[in-house]
Amino acid sequence: MYGALNISTSGMIAQRTRMAVISANIANADTLLDSQGNLSPYKKRIVHFAPGDPSAADPAGRGMGVHVSEIAKDEDAVRWKYEPGSKYANDDGYVPYPDISPQIEQINAMSAARAYEANVVAAETTKTMMAQALRLIA
Repeated sequence: MYGALNISTSGMIAQRTRMAVISANIANADTLLDSQGNLSPYKKRIVHFAPGDPSAADPAGRGMGVHVSEIAKDEDAVRWKYEPGSKYANDDGYVPYPDISPQIEQINAMSAARAYEANVVAAETTKTMMAQALRLIA
C-alpha cells in the first residue's frame, strides 16, 4: 500500500513541474530578447515524462510512478510577424516571435491541473484505505 502513495506523489511532482513549464511558456510568449539583450525569441519548453521514480528510497519503488525525464526546447517554434518598422525586423521586414499559443498552453494547464487533482484523490483514497486497514487490525 505504501507504494501507491509514492506513485501518487511522483505524479503530483511531475504535474507540478509541467505546470511551472507551462506558466513559463505563457509568461514568455512575447519575449524577443535573451538575457544579454540579443534578438533570440524564447523557445517553447516541453515536458517529457518517463516511467519510474529514480528518487525512490527502495529499489522496488524505482520502477513505479513517473518522473520528468527532460524539459526540452522546441527550436522550431518561431512564428514570423510582418513588422517592417521594428528595430528587430530582418531585411524582409519580419520579426521572429515565439510560437506559443495561449489557448493551447491553457488547455495543457487544465490537463496538468486535472492530472494533479486525480493524483491527490488517489493519495487520499490510499490513506483512507490504510487507516481503515489499521483499524481492522487493532
